Amino acid sequence: MKKLRSYIKIITVVSAITALTACKKQLDLKPHDQIDATDAITTDKDVQSNLIGAYNRAGLSYIYGGDVFLMPDLMASQSVVKWSGTFQDLTEMVNQRVTINNGYVDNYWLDAYRVNNQANYVLANLDKATAANKNSYEGQAKFLRGLMYFDMARLFGKSWNDGDPNVNLAVPIVLKPTTVIGTDSYPSRSTVAQVYAQAIADLTDAETKLTTSTSFYANTYAASAILARIYLQQGQYAKAVTEATKVISSGAYSLVANYADEFPFPNQNAVHVDNTTEDIFAIQVTAQQGVNDLNTFYASSDYAGRGDISVRSTFLDEFEEGDGRLAVYNEDSGGSLQVDKFDNLYGNVRVIRLAELYLIRAEANFRLGTSTGATPVEDINVIRARAGLTALTSVTLDQILKERRLELAFEGGFFLHDAKRLKQNVGALPYTSPRLVFPIPLLEINANKNLKQNDGY
Repeated sequence: MKKLRSYIKIITVVSAITALTACKKQLDLKPHDQIDATDAITTDKDVQSNLIGAYNRAGLSYIYGGDVFLMPDLMASQSVVKWSGTFQDLTEMVNQRVTINNGYVDNYWLDAYRVNNQANYVLANLDKATAANKNSYEGQAKFLRGLMYFDMARLFGKSWNDGDPNVNLAVPIVLKPTTVIGTDSYPSRSTVAQVYAQAIADLTDAETKLTTSTSFYANTYAASAILARIYLQQGQYAKAVTEATKVISSGAYSLVANYADEFPFPNQNAVHVDNTTEDIFAIQVTAQQGVNDLNTFYASSDYAGRGDISVRSTFLDEFEEGDGRLAVYNEDSGGSLQVDKFDNLYGNVRVIRLAELYLIRAEANFRLGTSTGATPVEDINVIRARAGLTALTSVTLDQILKERRLELAFEGGFFLHDAKRLKQNVGALPYTSPRLVFPIPLLEINANKNLKQNDGY
């Protein structure tokens, strides 16, 4: 069952800061049980606890525990999936008629600002950190905040290429921790361009402050990878190529041999599986924290899910014969066609993986007519080779976009975000339809007189 809605306004995000119990080692351990931390931040350990708490909160179901990717996909995948769920708030998204009191939207807004508020606490207290840890804490906090603002801008604001991003509104930018209610507790919405700029600034700073060490937390390559995604969304292709190449050429990550192995399932629902060699940044899901919410709706009851989302057989017709990626599409015991990427109840939620960077670089290089790092066909053949397909001698933009669609299906909310970026209709709606943008929650509008509602609501 989903957790009960928590109607707490953005201006009251001064509640208890979550943190994890004491660690013997700085940021190299897996997340475990939460505790409340209400004491003042006075030591390096306090800063660390707040940072780990921010990561833990970012993994809640309404954010990177799955719903930040589930929600946009439901709004744009009607030709690919069938929805049989009974959650009215998600049904509104499938019907592309989201209401101003939608519980999923409300809780996403609330939890996203809680993450940012906790990151702001870390950044405001860096003077308490030791010299050895200061850069790491700052980079981690800015990574989370930049990632959060980018996704909020895409969901609550118009697409970058829909009108003028310097005029279109996104979400309020809050860069200081909220401790008391004051005149600055009622922020207005910043423009799409301003929020993107903030996300880029945070991630660029994180990129320079984080190390190359791979663990369960963000490193410099994770920041580069999200920057590549942002630049592709903006159409800044040269920058997208640069950031993607940083990750690919680092050698820190490699594609797993078989596509299905990227989504490991140990046949025991209570088993946590660590990141694969392909995962650049993933949310670690454990029994203590909760479940992978993509499992809740995509997996059938055979694998602890509800099976509310089934795949239309026509989607499989898009794959070439012998495509190894078809291995993750199978009928459950009831004969319903499901995607098996999320069968592990405690499987990690992949925020970004290496295959996406090859696809970003291939598309961006193609659009530029360049071959920085590799030719577009070389990058696409890396993806095709892993899928067991024959190499291409040349490639078109349509072929690149098809490989992207099939490789990343049901990950990252790309059914909606790519449709907008590519100026494609989303079902019967044009990509510019206000029904494809989340409303500002009514509770927030009522609490903050400076918030303006989106068109159509």
